[in-house]
Amino acid sequence: MTTTGLQDSKTPSELIDGRIRELGDWRGEMLGRLRALIHQADPDVVETWKWRGVPVWEDAGMICTGETYKAVVKLTFAKGAALPDPARLFNSSLEGNTRRAIDFQKGEEVNEEAFKALVHAAVALNKSKARR
Repeated sequence: MTTTGLQDSKTPSELIDGRIRELGDWRGEMLGRLRALIHQADPDVVETWKWRGVPVWEDAGMICTGETYKAVVKLTFAKGAALPDPARLFNSSLEGNTRRAIDFQKGEEVNEEAFKALVHAAVALNKSKARR
């Protein structure tokens, strides 16, 4: 069976589990921790796997994507520019009119309450647009 065939037989959650395991370093730990916070903030979140290997979290629309690079774990909020960010978590992709991202580096502390508030705000925004 091809690699694509193996991926097709797994659920998005299983693929995300696999990504976390295959990273095997601080990036996997960080991605797993952020994933858990997303689930705490929104127990109804749906995990998807898009663009040939990007974990995505959705509820009434896309909340955020989770990408891993050599030096950062990047969570990009699809409608981040429209979200309140009083704790100033967004530190990347600040120039656009739609998305905003948070780059987490090795050893960085996560402001869990502020992060969960962003997830809540993203879901509320998605649901408000879905009702229209």
